[in-house]
Amino acid sequence: MARVKRGVTARRRRKKVLERASGYYSSGSRAYIHAREKNDRGMVFAYRDRKVRKREFRALWIVRINAAARLNGTTYSTLMNAISKSTLELDRKILADLAVNDAAGFAAVVKQVLQA
Repeated sequence: MARVKRGVTARRRRKKVLERASGYYSSGSRAYIHAREKNDRGMVFAYRDRKVRKREFRALWIVRINAAARLNGTTYSTLMNAISKSTLELDRKILADLAVNDAAGFAAVVKQVLQA
C-alpha cells in the first residue's frame, strides 16, 4: 500500500482560505489558523446579513412611503389597505421608488387608489 502525500491538496485548501481572508487585520490575513477562524466568522456574518439586508430595505421603503403618503393627506396603513383592495399590484419597493423619484406619479397613484 502506497502512502498518500497531501502537499498539493492541503496547499490548495489553505491557499483558498488565505485568498478569502486577504485584507483582514494582522495575522488574520497571513496565518492560516487565524485566517480560517476569521473566514468562518465572516461567512456566518455574510449569511446572517443577507437576510438582515432584506429586513432593513423593507423598513426603509415603509418609511419613504409613509412620508410621501402623509404629504398627500393619508397615512401608510390607509394607503396600503386601499392598494390591497384595489386592482393595482404595486409592491413597497416600487412605491418607495415612485415616492422618491416621481412625486407627481405617487400622488396620482394615491388619488386613484383612495377614490376606489
